[in-house]
Amino acid sequence: MVSGKVKFVQYDITGRTTMDGAGVRLRRIFGSQRTVSITDPFLLMDSFGSDNPADYINGFPWHPHRGIETVTYQLDGRTDHEDSVGNKGTIYPGDVQWMTAGSGIFHQEMPHGLERRNPRFQDSLTGNPDSVTGFQLWINIPADEKMKKPVYRGVTKKEIPVVKDDYGSTVRVIAGKYLDAEGTLQLNRRIDPKYFDVSMQKESRFVNYIGEGYTTIVFLISGKAYTEVDAELVPGHAYILSRENDMVSIETDEEPVRFIMIAGRPLNEEIAWYGPIVMNTQEQIEEALLDLQRGTFVRDREPVFL
Repeated sequence: MVSGKVKFVQYDITGRTTMDGAGVRLRRIFGSQRTVSITDPFLLMDSFGSDNPADYINGFPWHPHRGIETVTYQLDGRTDHEDSVGNKGTIYPGDVQWMTAGSGIFHQEMPHGLERRNPRFQDSLTGNPDSVTGFQLWINIPADEKMKKPVYRGVTKKEIPVVKDDYGSTVRVIAGKYLDAEGTLQLNRRIDPKYFDVSMQKESRFVNYIGEGYTTIVFLISGKAYTEVDAELVPGHAYILSRENDMVSIETDEEPVRFIMIAGRPLNEEIAWYGPIVMNTQEQIEEALLDLQRGTFVRDREPVFL
């Protein structure tokens, strides 16, 4: 087992229920100017989950992004996406789309239930054809890289490494490294993002080296867990761990647990935030808004696909 000093819970954020897009009901785990200093480089994280189509069917129609990365992780249902230069695709259960908006892109994301006859229905989390569940994370981009070419990275469920360790944990390695498994995505080295979906048996332990100085956030999906220093972790809360120390250690008691864990190096840069546009100065925000008015927001019409 890896040894080191264990990170402790420094902040506990409960999030709030809200509406976004064209009326999608979701839980904003974090995402505001008030929290960005403690979640840096992560800007926003939403959890969406409903088996009532009225909560999601209107989706997220055409909208711009600049200066950020968006990471969509689908657990139930499907999300059809399309961008302003004609690219289309669908995210199914267990799939991830990691989009670098960079200099600017328009896209839309439309969630739907998944028909039982669809071959990917076997990957459904609940087995309910009306259920749509997942997460969307926004990650900041370093100031000197905000205007780079947009990039799409799509990873299917079968392409994501799954590790079963000796301590009762099963880890889907979406980004970063766990034991000998490494995520397939090519990502920003300065931030060095890590993204794990962890399922733990009862009376088990999850231990992983993250590194000192990293922002580390744990969000419980189900069950009840504990850190090594006995802080209780419950569903619906985002637990921000200390940047000091280098290890994460989580234990279970009498019930299994599932959680999302993300980590990355903070950028420690000033930000200016206007809806789906995140830059470093107010002047850059004003330039983006002028670009929207002039029809020049999309600078590069040939994004990279990885």
